[in-house]
Amino acid sequence: MKKIGLMGGTFDPIHYGHLVLAEQIRTQFGLDMVYFIPVGIPPHKQDKNISSSKDRYFMTLLATITNPNFEVSKIEIEDNNISYTVNTIKKFKEKIDCDAELYFITGADAIYELETWKNVKELLTLCKFIAASRPGIDERKLRQKIMELNEKYNSHILVTAVPALAISSTDIRNRIRFGKSIKYILPESVEYYIYKNKLYI
Repeated sequence: MKKIGLMGGTFDPIHYGHLVLAEQIRTQFGLDMVYFIPVGIPPHKQDKNISSSKDRYFMTLLATITNPNFEVSKIEIEDNNISYTVNTIKKFKEKIDCDAELYFITGADAIYELETWKNVKELLTLCKFIAASRPGIDERKLRQKIMELNEKYNSHILVTAVPALAISSTDIRNRIRFGKSIKYILPESVEYYIYKNKLYI
């Protein structure tokens, strides 16, 4: 059975932290492919300014193009509605081999908010979740929460630890605004795109 990872995010901009996370999970869980899904209209960030979907799509494409196991999907940015994960997964299932096993990749922090997501009970029947832990997360508390969710929803939420990369999209945007270097914290092609298109200034 084909195993496909789905990694959603604003990717504003995408950086090495995203790429390291995706590659580690791909190899650890034996995924055939990881699809990066730039969010269209994020339900939790509607009051915040984010870059255009075109810019975020092209930056994600540039960052992943050298990895044959990475793809970028327009499934959310081509939709004019709020991007709910449950809808994205259902649409994705329609587009790919129906026998493929889907794994939604997310940060450990999101697990604590999972029950606030739209139609969470249905969502957890559509795919497995992989929660990426990080330094500073209470692993015992996280595993307890995952066990509770798995029992409550008969779900398959897995957890893995990822390397500590102190990189965030917010920090990158702030560095650009204050004229600081962003070299070596994101792919050079993405850095070039940002400066060429005068993003985050």
